[in-house]
Amino acid sequence: MGENIRNKAFSNMLWRFMERTGAQAVGFVVQIILARLIAPEAFGIIAMVTVFIAVLQVFVDSGMGNALIQKKNADDLDFSSVFYFNMAMCIFLYIVMFIAAPFIADFYNMPDLTPVVRVLSLMLIISGVRNIQQAYVSRHLMFKRFFYATLGGTIMAAVVGIGMAYKGYGVWAVVVQQLFRAALAAVILWVTVKWRPRLMFSFERLKGLFSYGWKLLASSLISTLYGEIRPLIIGKVYLPEELAFYNRAESLPLFVVKNINSSIDSVLLPTMSAEQDDRNRVRAMTRRAIKTSTYLMMPIMVGLAVCAEPLVRLILTEKWMPCVPFLRVFCFVYAFLPIHTANLNAIKALGRSDLFLKLEILKKTVGFTVMLATIFISIEVMVYSYLVTTVISMCINAYPNKKLLDYSIKDQIFDMLPTIAVACATAVPCGLLILFGLNDVLTLIIQILTGAFCYIGLSKLFKLEAMTYLTDMLKGLLSKFMPK
Repeated sequence: MGENIRNKAFSNMLWRFMERTGAQAVGFVVQIILARLIAPEAFGIIAMVTVFIAVLQVFVDSGMGNALIQKKNADDLDFSSVFYFNMAMCIFLYIVMFIAAPFIADFYNMPDLTPVVRVLSLMLIISGVRNIQQAYVSRHLMFKRFFYATLGGTIMAAVVGIGMAYKGYGVWAVVVQQLFRAALAAVILWVTVKWRPRLMFSFERLKGLFSYGWKLLASSLISTLYGEIRPLIIGKVYLPEELAFYNRAESLPLFVVKNINSSIDSVLLPTMSAEQDDRNRVRAMTRRAIKTSTYLMMPIMVGLAVCAEPLVRLILTEKWMPCVPFLRVFCFVYAFLPIHTANLNAIKALGRSDLFLKLEILKKTVGFTVMLATIFISIEVMVYSYLVTTVISMCINAYPNKKLLDYSIKDQIFDMLPTIAVACATAVPCGLLILFGLNDVLTLIIQILTGAFCYIGLSKLFKLEAMTYLTDMLKGLLSKFMPK
């Protein structure tokens, strides 16, 4: 039974990773093409609107999706009740945005923004339809469905968006592209996933799910506001170009980390929730997730930090070089993100959303305090303080699992140390290559090849458990597709 769950979890994680990577790659190419066809102001207008939608999007889920995944024996009555509740919530939120659109336009002193707000806010209603389908897919570990829905929606929407941009529709090309992508993904999920809402509703079931979900809603809202306020304050206190360096430095490692972390995050909760009555199994899953994610993430982030200078100069040109120090700090900030994910998913899977909310309040209190204490010193100090609060947050997230799972932060550090040591040892020869003064392209190629050779070689030499696990799982998956 345990072997079957492990194989299923790994397979679904792989599908989720391919989905996220494929969508990001297509999206990246589409954004480059649209940026060449559309004026920058159009993207600025979209950014203004999506700030409001991002906050309201937190309310769309209301934590109910996670509650459905976590609940044992969730049935059609649970799913149908949440579906109708979510749709009512989404329609209400859309009406709020429809009414607020002129006021948002006045706030930005852009009268033409009103119709954009009203049309793009339809994303909220689409999310209401898609949300429960996503919860159903996650609960039943059917992540292959996400792959087809997301990639299908992204590719077809790209054709529509680029076509409209080429015809000169400007900002509306971006609006339609985003709406079309979300709508198509929802339609494909609706067709491929056989669950349908039934004509049944229970306030009692909804109340039970909400008692778990509202704490995750509050946690998500706190996290979203915390994430948005940092660049907002930097833009207010410092020069615009300094904010640009900060944002660009954060976006590069985050682009890599989000693909791996979202793959792990999506699969861990339903897998752990299925075993929530067996604390030893949940502990084993948490430990495996930490070891595996560290093995995957650490060399990428350490390597990106080492290669930052030639990489930024090659991709972004010399004018972006001031972002290199920030980029290196963010590499270490996000290297430990999957560790947070593993610990928090274990807490959610055990039904402790109350503890999840308390942790979020504690972490963000520390984060806000440190941010306010450093914001007026310098942006460099602020960025380095972010690394400090990340380490503190990692310890806060891990602390409850000492009692819940008998898996302390000390145990977690010992599990990560071999991988961290090998990644740091690999960084030494890669860093020394810069001293040869080769051109940036050649330097990057040699650094990547040297890093891969050293990391894999040292992993085999020291027989790192995570490498053996990943190799065995990949061989098992390949054997299913390869003819005997």
